[in-house]
Amino acid sequence: MNKFESVYRKYGTLIVLFVLIIIVSLINSKFLTMYNILNIFRQVSINGLIAFGMTFVILTGGIDLSVGAILGLSGMLLGLMVVAGIPDIVAIPTVLIIGALLGCFNGILISKLKLQAFIVTLATMTMFSGLTMIISDGIPAMGITKNAPVLDFFSQGSILGIPFPMFVLIFFYILLLILLQNTVFGRGVYAIGGNEEVARLSSLPTNRIKTLVYVISGAMSALAGVILTSRLSSSQPTAGTGFELDAIAAVVIGGTSLAGGRGRLFGTFIGILIIGVLNNGLNIIGVSAFYQQFIKGLVILFAIILDRKSSR
Repeated sequence: MNKFESVYRKYGTLIVLFVLIIIVSLINSKFLTMYNILNIFRQVSINGLIAFGMTFVILTGGIDLSVGAILGLSGMLLGLMVVAGIPDIVAIPTVLIIGALLGCFNGILISKLKLQAFIVTLATMTMFSGLTMIISDGIPAMGITKNAPVLDFFSQGSILGIPFPMFVLIFFYILLLILLQNTVFGRGVYAIGGNEEVARLSSLPTNRIKTLVYVISGAMSALAGVILTSRLSSSQPTAGTGFELDAIAAVVIGGTSLAGGRGRLFGTFIGILIIGVLNNGLNIIGVSAFYQQFIKGLVILFAIILDRKSSR
């Protein structure tokens, strides 16, 4: 068992991903077509961006349940601004800043007031979702991309035949990977997750670092909201529902410890691919959506059990 855990910690997510790909491709030959592979990347781009931000939060020992609500609120604000005649080239950066500010609000409550991250983000999740309903009156904003070419390109555009969302996902993966592994800030994130008190006594600006990880999480959620709004060509009041669960699942499956201080962004990247392949493969095979939820939950539970055993 110890050897198995050691191998899993190093290569487990890659092994799971390859096994899933082999199984699904043997069942259905259409799975490995270029069209379907690009479709998987297009689908995982939204969850991937959220999961990258969530990785920073969980590495500090925190949690962010408000990411789905930030996605929904950002998407609704974007839609309303475009419908009101504001150019999409102005509206998109605006909602990204708003997403970062919402994350900053979470971070200040958690770092400055020393409140529990779970309780704070649960409360703000409800607040942000309620605010989305208030500003939209529960009515979707439709036909947004018709007169918004930049926004339309976010989901429909491609470069050399590769969907633009895939470029966005890879770009921010590389950017955040450098930030996490090659900066003082990144080392501070790991230090806080390992032992926050020791990090504070080592003169690390723990409050600032903890606030910034929630800023990153909020900004990534808002960017995911831009891509989802572009894909749907509408802003749905309930668009962000459940995205926080898939993001947490990708992070945990990728090997990041829920206790904080241990994990890699590469693992999260593989984690989102596992969830994407699992969802896409089950759809291709024709498995009922009810069974899909059960299977996904089983995979997450397995990852959590391995995380608990390896952290002892």
